[in-house]
Amino acid sequence: MSETMKAVQLHAFGGPENLLYEETRRPVAGSDEVLVHVQAASINPPDWYLRDGYRALPPEWWPEPTFPLILGTDVSGVVAAVGKNVTGFSTGDEVYSMVRFPQRLMEGSGGYAQYVSVPSSELALKPQGIDHIQAAGAPMSLLTAWQFLVETGHDAPNPFQTFPHQAVPLKGRTVLVNGAGGGVGHLAVQVARWKGVRVIAVASSRHEALLRDLGADEFIDYTKTAPEHVVNNVDLVLDAVGGANMERFLHCIKPGGALFLVNPLGFSAWSEAAKKAITVSSTQVRSNGAQLSEAGRLLEKGIIRVVIDSTYPLAMASAAHQRAATGSLQGKIVLTNY
Repeated sequence: MSETMKAVQLHAFGGPENLLYEETRRPVAGSDEVLVHVQAASINPPDWYLRDGYRALPPEWWPEPTFPLILGTDVSGVVAAVGKNVTGFSTGDEVYSMVRFPQRLMEGSGGYAQYVSVPSSELALKPQGIDHIQAAGAPMSLLTAWQFLVETGHDAPNPFQTFPHQAVPLKGRTVLVNGAGGGVGHLAVQVARWKGVRVIAVASSRHEALLRDLGADEFIDYTKTAPEHVVNNVDLVLDAVGGANMERFLHCIKPGGALFLVNPLGFSAWSEAAKKAITVSSTQVRSNGAQLSEAGRLLEKGIIRVVIDSTYPLAMASAAHQRAATGSLQGKIVLTNY
């Protein structure tokens, strides 16, 4: 096996044009790691935030990494080598993972490459019946939906709040998913339906047919109707969008309900939530091979599926990031390595 590989590297923060496809050193698997020959890798918001240097954050939070960086957390591929302490995987296994997140949040997890080393605890066998493109599109988005709605799966300190995030009982309840056409949103709709929930999906009209096909009971086109004006007494709102005016969803939720924020930065209506006894909660998605294995069974059975917005060869990662910047994604953007 060659000691070098092709990878997309970032030598300075900036726009998509800064992503360069070039030769670099191939990683090796540590004692508790697995070397994966990457077949596909998907793009997630932390990738473009890091590419830009997290400039939307306060300056004191800006990263100061050692360049070059290799972005990319979500991969699907084939085991090329295993570390001496690894027992659960063998050379030739097809696997998928969200790699070292959020541990490598500010320095890149290495997924935009031909090879990446992955802690074995973060790895799961790729679900049978789906290809590497679909599997690569799943990990971060699926784990986010899972850790918000099903089980957090860890006891790490919560960076967004003083109390741990906890899923709420869902069966028989009504859940509104804002941003239902995106990566997290379309999987959250399906996970919620699997849990026996009545789902109201909020997205633009181009996503309506897809979201109804994925199991949404109701659809609201936010470009025509503000959901807070027509929805009330839901048990839970999962906001997968964030940004300004997240507190508007408090008007949709029954007393004692919950508002889950995938991106909570900017929310400030804590006193209003407390008056209605509404729990406002968030969590940082974390790598978890056991949860990917469990959720993967739903992918394997076709209970949930990953929607692919578009695919690009790894060498065209800059074009893929340009696509992400245009917005209105339907599902995931995936880089292919074959």
